[in-house]
Amino acid sequence: MPKMKTNSGALKRFKVKKNGSIKRGSAYRSHILTKMTQKRKRNLRGPKTVAAVDATRVKRMLNKA
Repeated sequence: MPKMKTNSGALKRFKVKKNGSIKRGSAYRSHILTKMTQKRKRNLRGPKTVAAVDATRVKRMLNKA
């Protein structure tokens, strides 16, 4: 039986934390930030976690499930 391949795109975007939750980055932070309010940019700062409904799908892509 061949080994399962990890999704290399997902490998670059997600990290599994010690408690099992998955860390992700925020979208909408790359360019055209002048029209965005300071409050919205501030709330996009810092790492977020993947929602529980999507966590199993992401873990399957990372071969962690």
